[in-house]
Amino acid sequence: MVRDGVDRLKPAFGSVLFIENVGNLVCASLFDLGEHARVVLFSVTEGAEGADKPIKYPHMFRRADIVLLTKIDLAPYVDFEEDAAMAAIHAVNPTAPVIRLSTRSGEGLSAWYDWVRARFRAVHAS
Repeated sequence: MVRDGVDRLKPAFGSVLFIENVGNLVCASLFDLGEHARVVLFSVTEGAEGADKPIKYPHMFRRADIVLLTKIDLAPYVDFEEDAAMAAIHAVNPTAPVIRLSTRSGEGLSAWYDWVRARFRAVHAS
């Protein structure tokens, strides 16, 4: 399906293609899609119960090249336990960088863009 989509899109040479998992946190981690990086979006809107998602779905977080902690501006309103979430992420994947993102304030966006650019350069240098 991904190959068919890429064939139809015909992205220009040097483009970056993002493939979104629209299922759950289990299935997508089990398949090799030919990607150069795996990004996990971890939303604080999961609330207090969501902090243990990395423990419940270790395969997805273990294979992550980076974790984006999203919607951080909402954390105070949903009782998200960020320290517990960070501990769970690093228990499963001690080397995964985590970037806190807020599209509202812009926090973390430049770090995320820098990471994508660096990954792009690394892939195309090889």
